Amino acid sequence: MSEAIVLASASPRRSELLASVGIPFLVVPSRAPEEVLPGETPEAHVVRLSAEKAQEVASRCPEAGRWYVGSDTVVVRDGDILGKPKSREEAAAMLRSLSGRSHLVLSGYAVHDRRLGSTHTGLGSTRVLFRELSDSRIQGYLDTGEPFDKAGSYAIQGIGAFMVRSIEGSYTNVVGLPLCELVELLERLGAARLFGKKSG
Repeated sequence: MSEAIVLASASPRRSELLASVGIPFLVVPSRAPEEVLPGETPEAHVVRLSAEKAQEVASRCPEAGRWYVGSDTVVVRDGDILGKPKSREEAAAMLRSLSGRSHLVLSGYAVHDRRLGSTHTGLGSTRVLFRELSDSRIQGYLDTGEPFDKAGSYAIQGIGAFMVRSIEGSYTNVVGLPLCELVELLERLGAARLFGKKSG
């Protein structure tokens, strides 16, 4: 059995983050449905979906590797999940609702060990504070096209950084992958080692 790590995500941001610390991996995007279950909290949602993404790819492409990494990120305002906007109007409404106040970014992460059939999960949480946004700034940001495939309609690693006054917690979590926590988990499981020889 291959000992490879497989990232179960089509997100270029997650790939860039994992590659940035020098961990080799393959990419196989997940096909797991991303609906929110009735009564499900945002925290439970991202953790469950992270595990399902990893397990779905492991079951569909078992030859790809041993360790399957899944992750899911949502923006939460007043307890409500803000997903990717479906229109310019929805994106503008999201940004207006975030203007001048703080919100949470939650990222679940999971590592599925295909050899043992076990799945380990965790949760990253970061509080983000936005500056006040005028309508002209919102419209100008929408004109860049950046918000339309992003949860909460912004990218902290892109032009959207101009809106972010401060963060409390992990920056990489806001980008889409709580990198410190994930690397700790991969090392604990023996799937990867940043410095020195990999164990296991």
